Amino acid sequence: MLALGAGAARAQTLVEHIGDTPRYNAVVAAARPLAPPDPARVALGRQLFSDNRLSQPRGTSCASCHDANTGFTGFHGGRDGVASGSIRSRLGFRNPPALTYAKFVPPLYFYQDDDATQPAPFGGLMLDGRADTLAAQSREPLLARHEMNLGTEAAAATRLRAVGYRQAFETLYGPGVLDDPRRAVQAFGASVEAYLQSDELAPFDSRFDDFLRGDTKALTAQEMKGLAIFRNPDQGNCASCHLVSQTSSNPARSLFTDFGYEALGVPRNTRLPANTDPRHYDLGLCTTARAHHWPEPDSWCGYFRTPSLRNVAVRTRYMHNGVFDSLRQAVRFYAIRSTKPQEFYGKGPMFNDLPAGMRGNVNIQSSPMNRKAGAAPAMSEEDIDAVVAFLGTLTDKRYRTAKPAP
Repeated sequence: MLALGAGAARAQTLVEHIGDTPRYNAVVAAARPLAPPDPARVALGRQLFSDNRLSQPRGTSCASCHDANTGFTGFHGGRDGVASGSIRSRLGFRNPPALTYAKFVPPLYFYQDDDATQPAPFGGLMLDGRADTLAAQSREPLLARHEMNLGTEAAAATRLRAVGYRQAFETLYGPGVLDDPRRAVQAFGASVEAYLQSDELAPFDSRFDDFLRGDTKALTAQEMKGLAIFRNPDQGNCASCHLVSQTSSNPARSLFTDFGYEALGVPRNTRLPANTDPRHYDLGLCTTARAHHWPEPDSWCGYFRTPSLRNVAVRTRYMHNGVFDSLRQAVRFYAIRSTKPQEFYGKGPMFNDLPAGMRGNVNIQSSPMNRKAGAAPAMSEEDIDAVVAFLGTLTDKRYRTAKPAP
């Protein structure tokens, strides 16, 4: 169960459904559990999250691709920006998203801002919004053939019984829970969800959080400059999607995402095994649009959910396809994509990770991505360095000793 946080300007009411997705008259605030998760479920969820006996063959856990020691990201020995599954020759298609602060993502919905020409989607877990809850998100890798590879709910229930979870599950979810495949998988999801909702994954103890709470010396001069550029609509304009509130001392008001979707036209990652097929494209949100019966679903191809930037400096790969291997490369892409497109797309067409007929979906309206080729970029190289330095202040305390992203 979720409740609205204090950040909503007004309580939302249902306006209509677009396909089978609700549209509200107000922004849905960050999700909040109505109560702290049950400690017993958290403990079980933590154990399940790290248990590599559950996969087929054994050796892969949730933590294999979401390692607590690396900001709940990872690749399980995969390469070039995607993770390897339990069968090591099977690789994923996307850069695994970080799970820190994921508990705040609301379910998928539509909202139309006063200045917008049409409603836009927000929320939903996974990069394409296809899961509405952390429990649903947690169940997918358990069954997915390119991840933990159990395939069916019956196989998952059998494996949970075989590795000794019967007593723990029955204590929390009732007698016979692991004898019913549907109940077993739902209980697995509920347990992992409880763990992901725990404070362990959302401690709000970065240097930026110290700054929000009043420590004026928490950020250096360069980091403060980076924050100003990050917020400046004529320079970085990052805060238009990666929301931050300097007027609130509550860090939960600065999650560095609006939970919306954007088509950025990132360059094709030619190193991905799936991309050896020139006909392969990861179309993102339009797959979800079709599943939810949205009108004109192809208009959402190339869109991916805006992630939180908290702990972004801990990552080793960036963008949904892992095309960039440094934070500076990612920031520089935003800064000069439109002014120096050849640096990202070579002599080929721009937005080459989408079919030609869908490249018109890419955002060319918002600053700094609305400038003409050859024009002066909105950010200098020094400005880019300042933004990267600022983003390093969003790193939770447990990761501050980690090697900073280049």
